[in-house]
Amino acid sequence: MATGTLRVLAALASGLIFGLGLAISGMMNPAKVIGFLDVAGDWDPTLIFVMGGALLVTIPAYRVILKRQRPILEDNFSLPTKKTLDASLIGGSALFGVGWGLVGFCPGPAVAALGTALPSVLAFIAAMLAGMGLHAWISARKAG
Repeated sequence: MATGTLRVLAALASGLIFGLGLAISGMMNPAKVIGFLDVAGDWDPTLIFVMGGALLVTIPAYRVILKRQRPILEDNFSLPTKKTLDASLIGGSALFGVGWGLVGFCPGPAVAALGTALPSVLAFIAAMLAGMGLHAWISARKAG
């Protein structure tokens, strides 16, 4: 089987497993996410187990994988090279957090929830794509 086909199948399998995990854990339910973020009100701590479980798998796997010479289906690792915090990173992180807290969606769960075709999901995806387009436009103007 060609490497390109294996990449597509690996991406599809990863996406399906990720989406299934989001659905089972409740991360696609904005009310559950907002309940988790509402530490001063009616707090729902159950998503701590989702995040903790993700860290329990990711931290050791990350260390093991990066000891390899290269990824299985790529020629080299694609890791961030930037080591400093700047206004763009801090501003983007703050915007992400505020958006997540206001609507209970972040990009992964929102894309996974597209299958529901709920108006709130479609509106979030439209706003997210508009924001990505605006960012690309502003970045292109700064660069050129």
